[in-house]
Amino acid sequence: MVDLIKIRNYIESLYKEKEETNRKRFQEETELKDFVPVVDDDVARYLKQLVKMLKANKILEIGTSIGYSTVSMASIVKEWGGQITTIEYDEKVGKQAKENFVRAGVSKWVEIILGDAKEIVPSLSQEYDLIFQDVDKRLYPLLLEDCIRLLKTGGVLVAEDTLFPVIDLDPKWHYLIPPIKEFNRLVASDERLESTIIPIGDGVTVAIKK
Repeated sequence: MVDLIKIRNYIESLYKEKEETNRKRFQEETELKDFVPVVDDDVARYLKQLVKMLKANKILEIGTSIGYSTVSMASIVKEWGGQITTIEYDEKVGKQAKENFVRAGVSKWVEIILGDAKEIVPSLSQEYDLIFQDVDKRLYPLLLEDCIRLLKTGGVLVAEDTLFPVIDLDPKWHYLIPPIKEFNRLVASDERLESTIIPIGDGVTVAIKK
């Protein structure tokens, strides 16, 4: 039997010295301590690789939190002057994210929009090379159609936490399982997408728009 915890610990041991920042350090340096969880380090590394492979110029992030995933991606897009638009519902958390962008030296490449993603995303019209979704899981199925609309052909949709239905999840989060199941079903069956789920973090869906 594959021991996923042992595998994850081994992988993290390989990269912990190389990384300029990591989740633990980023959270320790953040003054605000009340925020939704940020992505795991393996997901942050994957996002950086994906941004570089796509050479993404326009990125939409739905769900900023304190900006760890944003900073990870921005550290790559700044190489060629790309731009990240990130949406955060909580004004206090968004303010902290802005401070983190400044501290990380990436604020020039990040625009943060404060407000409700279910109202903001349908109002957007620009095409994006990459959309990263890590917002309230109940919004995943509701926002999928707009995410596909906003992706350019060949663009990539990445969604975090999509293995919630099968991991050992704290019971307080069980109410998020049904919308994730619905989202996974919709993505897997959509003929406009080539998709799979990668077992890193709490599961990452990667879908390319045909």
